Amino acid sequence: MPTMNNMPGIKKWLSWVGRSGQARNWAAAGLVALSATFSLLFVDRIQAPQYVGGGATNWSPPEVVSPALADAQLPIEVNERIEQWMVRFTTSRQPAFEVMLSRGGLYSDMIRGKLSDRGMPEELVYLAMIESGFHTDARSYVAATGMWQFMDPTARAYGLRIDQYVDERRDPVRATDAALDYLSDLYQRYGSWYLAAAAYNAGPTRVSLAVARYSDGRMGDENVYWEIIDHLPKETVQYVPKLLAARNLARSAALYGLDVTLEDPYVYDLVWAPGGSSLEEVGKRMGLSDGRMRELNPQLIRGVTPPGGVYPLRVPVGQAYTAMSALAGHDLRSRLADD
Repeated sequence: MPTMNNMPGIKKWLSWVGRSGQARNWAAAGLVALSATFSLLFVDRIQAPQYVGGGATNWSPPEVVSPALADAQLPIEVNERIEQWMVRFTTSRQPAFEVMLSRGGLYSDMIRGKLSDRGMPEELVYLAMIESGFHTDARSYVAATGMWQFMDPTARAYGLRIDQYVDERRDPVRATDAALDYLSDLYQRYGSWYLAAAAYNAGPTRVSLAVARYSDGRMGDENVYWEIIDHLPKETVQYVPKLLAARNLARSAALYGLDVTLEDPYVYDLVWAPGGSSLEEVGKRMGLSDGRMRELNPQLIRGVTPPGGVYPLRVPVGQAYTAMSALAGHDLRSRLADD
């Protein structure tokens, strides 16, 4: 079973708690939750993973595993890198982590449904959290954009529209479809979801070079990621450990003392709107709060539907006919749209 001696992250955390009188009170409750979860995952009948070369041996969830992890589709494993992120997400980064988990209520059901339809691990939903915190307007210093942080060339290669009116990298639905297409292609290439995730983050060229040089080109095995991890870019080294740490914590949030209030799901009706329709004006005519139409249509970067023809506009559920009335002043008559 895991002990404090082979969990240096826990030891550092306890040392910090020992120096902070204010921290000791809430730390006690956190340790109770932490130990309770480990007792579920590592009961006497389960052989704990052993650290080997920076990774951990995989094990299948037996009947006595925590119910929250019993349906996990990615390997259940614990190693120092994963444990370090579990500690960070429940200490120094806990407030931000709770916000991300809460925001996940917007899109998690939609993403999980699409993953399930494709037969892909539903835990991959946490890649969107790691990439952007589930923010559709996220933009990195290298111009990766949207919830799934697509670069322009990759986005276009996977069918996303990017022009002066529309940037579908910001569209949570269209970008999710493209991201899952990309991840599926990467999995077909590597036969490993860990390597697919690493390639999604760093690019397939870097991952393929690392596999060729440091794992004799072996693929189709999740352990390969742990073998090459020290030869990947710094950000990618943390990528899969963050994913697995987030998965472990999110499935037992209350047990870890995490305060998570899920936001309402992203749902909508569709109408065909004439080109040049202003989101602000349509929202006012519908009596919506400021910014509501932009929240539903984040891909419309200029706040108007693109000129020429009609465009499928997202409106609050149950308000399609109200939206059609609001759009009735345009030359082109609006009508209900199919997604």
